[in-house]
This record gives sequence, C-alpha cells and structure tokens, in this order.
Amino acid sequence: MKAAKPSQSEQKAKSAALLGLAFDAEDEQKRLTRGPNFVLFGGSQDTHARMQETAVKVNEQLDKRGKRLEDVGLRELRDIVRRAAE
Repeated sequence: MKAAKPSQSEQKAKSAALLGLAFDAEDEQKRLTRGPNFVLFGGSQDTHARMQETAVKVNEQLDKRGKRLEDVGLRELRDIVRRAAE
C-alpha cells in the first residue's frame, strides 16, 4: 500500500532563525540587530559585535554548504556555530 502524499495544508514550509540574547550591557544602550535568519538583542558593544560576527559567519558557512538554516540538523548546526565562534 502506498502512503498518500500530504495535502498542501499539511506541507508547511520550514522556517528557522537564530536568536542571540546577551545581558552584560552596563550602559543604557539598547542593541538590536536583525538579519535574514537571525535576531540579536542586548549585550555590551563588544558582546553584541561578537554575536553579529558569529551570525554572519554562520550564514557564510551555510552558503558554502549550499544549505539554509532550516535544512541543517542540530549536530551540523552545532558544528557550524562552534566553528563560527572560534
């Protein structure tokens, strides 16, 4: 017996995003950066800049692999983030 194809309503488009939160800001600045698949909020100037750099490098690694964030598994994403944060 063949499995029936899911209907269009059952086929939901996958989506994914990275969320970066930091709480080390001691100044009164509210830092927010949005990208195509990430949102970064808070942090000191240095911490926020590091989150931005990491998010950009994650996207570069995804592009090199020809994948989108929603297409990678958890293990592969961990590897990509670890390499980007180095």
